[in-house]
Amino acid sequence: MALQVLGNSPRGIPRNAAISAQSELRNYYYLRAGVAALWVAAAFTVGKSLPPVASTLLVAYPAWDALANVIDAKRNGGFARNQTQLVNVAVSGVTALAVAVTLSNMNTVLGVFGVWATLAGLLQLATGVGRWRTSGAQWAMILSGAQSALAGCLFVARAFGPGRPGIVDIAPYAAFGAFYFLVSALLLTFRRKASTA
Repeated sequence: MALQVLGNSPRGIPRNAAISAQSELRNYYYLRAGVAALWVAAAFTVGKSLPPVASTLLVAYPAWDALANVIDAKRNGGFARNQTQLVNVAVSGVTALAVAVTLSNMNTVLGVFGVWATLAGLLQLATGVGRWRTSGAQWAMILSGAQSALAGCLFVARAFGPGRPGIVDIAPYAAFGAFYFLVSALLLTFRRKASTA
């Protein structure tokens, strides 16, 4: 999603519009990184010791992802231009509901998160690849999507294994998401500074 070069706006996009879009995207990435970091902190502190808080966090994570994709799509031409995000909104919304109704069994919750992480990762990868042509600098989002898909497969495998997983088993996945969003935001920040220097 990062706009490639401010001096050379993507085809048909005026330079001022490109700068504005890049700023919005940068702020969006910072928001995603911040929310994910707060979620991870809550998971490792109150979430692991207070089951009701853990339950709330587990439902809130995919629900927030659905909302964040709505925000991002609206700022980037709507769902008509971002169909992978439309699918992602639906998948994340269904995941939040599925987690809510399976909270009594953490193995099932981990399996649901696994399926979601795999699908959401593939959709994020597809979105990143699609936006590279007009925006450039999508390697962090593409890598994040691929890693999410891999983590999802591992979650599903572990869901069928012995032991009872908890929220701390999912938190590292969210931490990597925060990291990749932060990297993407910083790339946009430094790119803008370099282009205006």
